Amino acid sequence: MANSDPIHVGVLFSTSGTTATIERSQAFATFFAIGEINAAGGINGRELVPIYYDPQGIPKQYQAFAERMIRDDCVNVIFGCYMSSTRKAVIPVVEKWRRLLLYPTPYEGFEFSPHVIYTGAAPNQNSAQLADYMTRHYGARIYLIGSDYIYPYESNRIMSDFILEVPGGKKLAERYVPLDASEKDFIGIVKDIKAKAPDFVFSTVVGKATRMLYQAYADIGIDASKTPIASLTTCEAEIAEMGLRIAAGHITSAPYFQSIASEHNQACLARFHQQFGEEIEPNMCWEAAYFQTHLFAEAMREAGDDAYDALLPHLLGREYHALQGKIAINPANHHTRLNPRLGRVNQEGNFDIIAESAPSGVEPDPYLVTHTGEEWNLLQRPPEALYG
Repeated sequence: MANSDPIHVGVLFSTSGTTATIERSQAFATFFAIGEINAAGGINGRELVPIYYDPQGIPKQYQAFAERMIRDDCVNVIFGCYMSSTRKAVIPVVEKWRRLLLYPTPYEGFEFSPHVIYTGAAPNQNSAQLADYMTRHYGARIYLIGSDYIYPYESNRIMSDFILEVPGGKKLAERYVPLDASEKDFIGIVKDIKAKAPDFVFSTVVGKATRMLYQAYADIGIDASKTPIASLTTCEAEIAEMGLRIAAGHITSAPYFQSIASEHNQACLARFHQQFGEEIEPNMCWEAAYFQTHLFAEAMREAGDDAYDALLPHLLGREYHALQGKIAINPANHHTRLNPRLGRVNQEGNFDIIAESAPSGVEPDPYLVTHTGEEWNLLQRPPEALYG
């Protein structure tokens, strides 16, 4: 007799705390995908049931809830984590229990766990493209600012290396603010930026502090069209919070923007907004959370089981037509082939896509061993045909 028991999966994103805006979008993308999977008959007739806890952005709580999901809720697969500090708190748990974490967030690279599938961008899929574009179009004198945790420190190290390889490349300053930064934390920093006059600012500020940085930048009168903030972390969710006057002209590197013109993307956005309203802004982390849930479902349909040893071979090497374009899990490093893009915020608060990779995408190189610019095509106004 076929197994008809529900399949419990862990959903571990914060809907309160400093990074709640982005993590809430990741949680709801996961719930949205689970709803679609169940509406289509589930996984071999079995309902997918999310087990959700709110860790409030606190690494120890991610660890405790991951343990609870596995031990008490009998979960084999967890979708979760935004900040690198929280991912690193969960990895020992999934490794100890031989479970799997699917992680839908761009991160600093230089990591591999056989118990993690990394579906966000590695540095060769966002930092490399951003450094290339910004130094070509604005210059190589850079001011770096980030939130005070692992990802910004490592991303700034990587970006510094890229910049210093460019003739005339120079790091003017590197500053950090607390995760719970206040408005006053940015006053001295933007004054220093204005005094040092970099060609561009590289930001890995996250959470509520993002709006504060861009607000202070605008208030002191720095012209974004001449000296933009270039970011790996500022997406549609933060743009909606800060408003058009503050956001326009700034640049973000990401595999996904809402403005991708494909019918596949626009139809999915319409379904999401119809179900959840306009409060949640889809973004790069939302899209990765969405496609990784469908990717898991496809793999489990083939495997017939979500136990680690049964499921993993069906995930590795798997391709999927995501909203950003075709993606695939690299079996050698558990990271994902993605479609890097650069977007500039326009006067309507949307991202104009100003550059993107070829349709074949860019393979993940989390240790930056073989990355080259040859994989990256600079295309002004890319044609819709590229989106498939």
